[in-house]
Amino acid sequence: MKKVILSTKKFLNVILLSLTVSLSYAQTNVYDDIIATSPQHTSLDAAIQQAGLVSALQDPNATFTVFAPDNNAFDDLANELGTTVSGLLALPNLGDILLYHVLGTTNTASTLSNGQIVTPLNAANTVKLTVTSNSEVYANQAMVNGADLTADNGVVHSVDAVILPGETVADIAIDNGFTTLVTAVATAELLPALTDPFATFTVFAPDNAAFDNAAMALGVTTNDLLALPNLQDILLYHVLDVEVDAASVSDGGIVDAISTTNTIKTTVTESGEVFINQAEVQLADLNADNGLVHTIDQVLLPSETVVDVALDNGFTTLTAAVIEAELLPALVDPFAEFTVFAPTNQAFDNLASDLGVTLNDILALPNLGDILLYHCLGSEVLSTALSNGQVTTLNGSDVLITVATPPLVNDAEVSMADIQVDNGVVHVINKVLDPAVASVDESAIDINIFPNPSTDVVNITTNEIAESIQILSADGTILKSIVPSGSQSNINISDLATGQYFVVINTANGPFSKSIQVKSSF
Repeated sequence: MKKVILSTKKFLNVILLSLTVSLSYAQTNVYDDIIATSPQHTSLDAAIQQAGLVSALQDPNATFTVFAPDNNAFDDLANELGTTVSGLLALPNLGDILLYHVLGTTNTASTLSNGQIVTPLNAANTVKLTVTSNSEVYANQAMVNGADLTADNGVVHSVDAVILPGETVADIAIDNGFTTLVTAVATAELLPALTDPFATFTVFAPDNAAFDNAAMALGVTTNDLLALPNLQDILLYHVLDVEVDAASVSDGGIVDAISTTNTIKTTVTESGEVFINQAEVQLADLNADNGLVHTIDQVLLPSETVVDVALDNGFTTLTAAVIEAELLPALVDPFAEFTVFAPTNQAFDNLASDLGVTLNDILALPNLGDILLYHCLGSEVLSTALSNGQVTTLNGSDVLITVATPPLVNDAEVSMADIQVDNGVVHVINKVLDPAVASVDESAIDINIFPNPSTDVVNITTNEIAESIQILSADGTILKSIVPSGSQSNINISDLATGQYFVVINTANGPFSKSIQVKSSF
């Protein structure tokens, strides 16, 4: 048998060929072959080395998706924190920050979906993904500016901001099961804004039932709400760009939301309830790193309401009276419908003069709410639909309409008619209706309604004999009526839905009413 003997030269050639083949099949990794070789990611490279994460990202048996902040992202973060990039590299939680940018799976840009919530290697918080209608991709507030840089052990997406694992206002909604709100925020492509760790927000967050109730009131489905073309504007109407805790909310406050379509009106009742427009705050002061969340029981709409007519037209006394009587939540309700006969400032001045009192005395009347409700109908009635005769007001008593030039409501002239808004119509009048009701006699009726808000039974006490007591809905419909047998009565309201109602006490001296908030137990 022949022996095959290789020359030294041929042997070396075989070895070199073997090494060449081996090198040609060497695995690539997200660190060595993408991050470390990128001139736009030198700060990230330094951070990875400082945090001791090089070998982890070189692991050929691992699988990664890395959202890689570019150099400008590190510069921006340093500016926000008032430090330098070197200062960032000295942060004690640098490794945690970096691992918040890394997923343990490979996700190319085409596999990411809008509203997707993923858990990174630092599980202190999730990462919220946005894919916009223009195909832009965001990880939290950071936009992908270079996608799908692939290696054998994963993929790198370059991003324009450093993301931080802090709790944001978006996390408050996610953690508390506000699934409809979270879906709405994602649909409106607002996740990048609300996850910005360096923004400051106050968010009034409607719960799931609030969205269901809004859909029902509008006669649509919840999915229809999420498809509204102005969904983003509606959501931004729930957000302030400053931090406002519950203790800082003022009664009668007019607040600018991020949406400039309309202002927000705030109410703080004598018993301590806080309302944002018609919505009552349920849980206050939920703290996030980028702001505060107050949960509310109704969806706010930036609709023009009958209150806005008073505000926009300088009806300062009427506005002050509505605030004092705690009627703002009712009259700014976008799902209700009103006709308001609105007295001018001069009309209130004339009333004060006729009674020999000041405007402040008028605003301090115990039956102020009753007087104002005497100016409101529970439906929209344009001047063309007015006819001679009596019309029942939310006060429970009637006004007399006279079709003339100008039209008359009792003896008040309509000086401007048919100012239409989203929740009704306003007719301006030159007198406060039925000023006889506005007595400043110290023996005026004393009404006590408790508890308010109420769930099952409402108790009513009065210092006058009541001929009947009624509960009316916001549209003036009589829902319950009793004939009391004494100075104290109670009415079962357990079958009423959550909302604002009016208790009308009919006496020999006329009807008196107060508003009551019902919290449904079903």
